[in-house]
Amino acid sequence: MAHTMEPVAKKIFKGVLVVELLGIFGAYFLFSKMNTSQDCRQTMSKKFPFILELYYKSDSVQLRMYGFRQQDQEKWLNSKN
Repeated sequence: MAHTMEPVAKKIFKGVLVVELLGIFGAYFLFSKMNTSQDCRQTMSKKFPFILELYYKSDSVQLRMYGFRQQDQEKWLNSKN
């Protein structure tokens, strides 16, 4: 019985590995896009505010530039006026 399950277990393992790698690359791409584009951050604030909150709380953003959130909010408020 264990011998017949080996190929299935390998396929499941490979599938899980591919999904995890896609998740890692997707998260990196999203972080990179949000790190360089204020428009992307504005879109995220409207559609996925919890993701933007995680971005603002990340260590690299806090260390790189103090007041990132305030700058974004000021620009977005000025663009509404």
